[in-house]
Amino acid sequence: MAQLPQPEDLVVMGRVAAPYAVSGWLKIQPFTESVDSLLDYPLWHVGKNGKWRACQLLEGKVHGQTLLVSLQGISDRNVAEAMQGFEIAVSRAELPPPAEDEYYWDQLTGLDVVNLQGESLGKVVGILETGAHEVLKIQDEHDGKTFERLIPFVGALVQSVDLVGKRIVVDWGLDY
Repeated sequence: MAQLPQPEDLVVMGRVAAPYAVSGWLKIQPFTESVDSLLDYPLWHVGKNGKWRACQLLEGKVHGQTLLVSLQGISDRNVAEAMQGFEIAVSRAELPPPAEDEYYWDQLTGLDVVNLQGESLGKVVGILETGAHEVLKIQDEHDGKTFERLIPFVGALVQSVDLVGKRIVVDWGLDY
């Protein structure tokens, strides 16, 4: 049996939204830029709470803003219902490398954010898609209180992204 990738080698690209019909099909909410991108990967990793299992994609089609899929080993509605809320991931090694100055969202999560003055603004805890551009969701803690900042991920504000150093430098003040 092939060894499954470690959780850090997986990139979550969607989740099981609901069962579909009676023969084990699943309705998938993709987290990809194009709804059908997930269908490009024949091997999916399905899991919850860090426990993953490999599933071969047998069939899939776009259904509005979701996907309808059939996965190997899931052949009835009861099994499909039990999978509601499970995450869908693919191996990072299967993903195409991002273009220059582009990043996969999971690469940015957890990075420290500092301004041009070297002041810490917090850590990236998520990215919001607004339609116009992505927005970094940053959290910081002071005196037992959690503060949140939203900083547009645009070239005018983001001066550098250092994945190795785990740091993003932005043109942003502490009082914004």
